[in-house]
Amino acid sequence: MIDADFNVVVLADGVFPHKPKILELLTKAEKVICCDGAAGKLLHFGRTPDYVVGDLDSVSDQIKKMPDINLIYNPDQETNDLTKAVQFCIEKGWGKIAILGATGDREDHTFANVSLLASYQQKLEKVVMISDFAVFIPINQTTEFTSEIGQQVSIFSLTPDCPISVRGLKYPIKERKLLAWWEGTLNEAVGQSFIVQLHGIGSAIVYKTI
Repeated sequence: MIDADFNVVVLADGVFPHKPKILELLTKAEKVICCDGAAGKLLHFGRTPDYVVGDLDSVSDQIKKMPDINLIYNPDQETNDLTKAVQFCIEKGWGKIAILGATGDREDHTFANVSLLASYQQKLEKVVMISDFAVFIPINQTTEFTSEIGQQVSIFSLTPDCPISVRGLKYPIKERKLLAWWEGTLNEAVGQSFIVQLHGIGSAIVYKTI
């Protein structure tokens, strides 16, 4: 089940979603913000983006001339287009964001986008990244998650010095420092919920299959 309580969907220029329940987020979203070249993909899907944010180098001249699309030019080369789009949402006061299309294609882009979730979380009420396979959720405090029996779960610690405990999964973790990303992966829910506890100041990314 996917939580649909979002103000905005940000569509990055990675692999476009295919699963119906993910596409439904695009169809029903109050606003869709596209990262540069993702605008063409969204138009092909059948929806017009409300805003296109980035340096606009991947946006066709045809799209640039469309009157219903607001183009937000941001030439900053110190941030990627996804961060530019999220920052635009923050400036607009849209605090609940679902990010789609941020995985796939180049693996370095995927790693960068996932790791950026923790910095986005500091400025937003709610942010998640969703692919056709899973949802990535950043946390900076002890958090309880809903789950289904057999659901695959991985925990990626972004602050290895902060011990983590996990309850409600097949392989419990008790106050352990996850020093490498693989150490908290390939777990499985055994009930309707599980808890990830941070023992100190830290952050992590929780990955749940959908």
